[in-house]
Amino acid sequence: MNLDRRTLIAGSASLAAMMALEPVTASAALTGFRPKGQSGFDHSAFDALLAAYVKPDAQGYNRVDYRGVKSKLGSLRAYIASLEAANPVSLSRNEAHAFWINLYNAKTLEVVADAFPVSSIKKINLGGSFLFGSGPWKAKILTVNGTELSLDDIEHEIVRALFRDPMSHYGLNCASYSCPNLAASAYTGANVDALLRHNAVAYINHPRGVKVDKGRITASKIYSWYASDFGGKAKLKDHWLSFASQQKAAAITAASIAGYDYDWSINAS
Repeated sequence: MNLDRRTLIAGSASLAAMMALEPVTASAALTGFRPKGQSGFDHSAFDALLAAYVKPDAQGYNRVDYRGVKSKLGSLRAYIASLEAANPVSLSRNEAHAFWINLYNAKTLEVVADAFPVSSIKKINLGGSFLFGSGPWKAKILTVNGTELSLDDIEHEIVRALFRDPMSHYGLNCASYSCPNLAASAYTGANVDALLRHNAVAYINHPRGVKVDKGRITASKIYSWYASDFGGKAKLKDHWLSFASQQKAAAITAASIAGYDYDWSINAS
C-alpha cells in the first residue's frame, strides 16, 4: 500500500515501519492525464499574484504574504477555475509539468490563505484523511476533466507518477518552512526546467534543505520520504553535489548523513 508522507508522520511509529513509502508505480498513476499534445497555457494571472505576494528574505527563503493573498482570493480562485476548465492532456510535456505544479501551488495558496492566520498547514483539515492523517491533502477539492482530485492525487498520481522527474519536488510547495521555495513567478513550459533548477540550488544551499555541522549532515525529510525518486539514499550526496556551491559541496563531501528533519511551520512573511 502506498502511503503518503503526512500519513506516515501522523500515524504511529510501528505503522510507519510496517508501511513505508514505496516508489509510485505506473498502475498508481492517473494515466488518463498523460500529456499528448503541443498546446500551452497562460499563467500570467498567477505570475502577477506570486510576484506581488512572494518575497525572498535576506537568506533567500521565499516568504508568503498570506494576508495579501487573502485579499485577492477572488482572482486566485478565478485562475484555479481556469485550470480546472482546461484540458491538460492537450498540453506538451513541459507545459503539462508546469500546469500541474501551478495547480497544486495555487490551490495550496487558496486553502492556506482562506484559513489564515494559521501556524501550520497541518492544522487545516478538510476531511478525507486516512487513519491518523491531518491537513488538507486528501480531500477531493478540485475537478479536472471530470475527475475529482485531491492535492495528494496531483502530487503522487500525476506529477510524480507521470513525469517521473525528481526535480518536481523543488516545485511543489506545501506552505511549510522546510519546503523548497514557492517560486515568485509561475511555472511555464518555457521556464519549468530552469526554475526547478533554480529552486534546487536555493534549497540545497540553505540549511533547511541540507545542513552540515561538525561533519554530520541533517537533510530535509523530503530526501528520506522520497529517496527512491532521487535514486536511493546512497545517491543523495551525488544529487546534492550537482547543485551545491563550492563551499557547500566541500562540506557535504567530507560529511556523513546523520538524519533528517522537517519543520511544518507556515512559510508566512
